[in-house]
Amino acid sequence: MAKKAVASLQKGGGKEFTKVVLTAKSAKTGAYTFKESMVHNDKVKEVLAAASK
Repeated sequence: MAKKAVASLQKGGGKEFTKVVLTAKSAKTGAYTFKESMVHNDKVKEVLAAASK
């Protein structure tokens, strides 16, 4: 099934997006959590800058 999802992103405007995975460590448990999002290529630096604050 993953092949279908990847193949569908290669058609049309899918190449204009990047998958961004942000990690955050929980202060309560010490476990890491991951937040995934699809971001337009022009906005990747802005998303990473906002996450680092």
